[in-house]
Amino acid sequence: MIILGIILLLIGFLLNIPILWTIGVVLLVIGLILFVLGSTGRAVGGRRHWY
Repeated sequence: MIILGIILLLIGFLLNIPILWTIGVVLLVIGLILFVLGSTGRAVGGRRHWY
């Protein structure tokens, strides 16, 4: 999710498409939150590991 967010951010920035920029930011933030919660050992969504 983090990588997809970065890709959408870059495409939105290079092609001046604001909706891609917004979606990229949202995906990046959600991905980082899930990464931090998962790395601290907290169960996210009832699962301890996401594969």
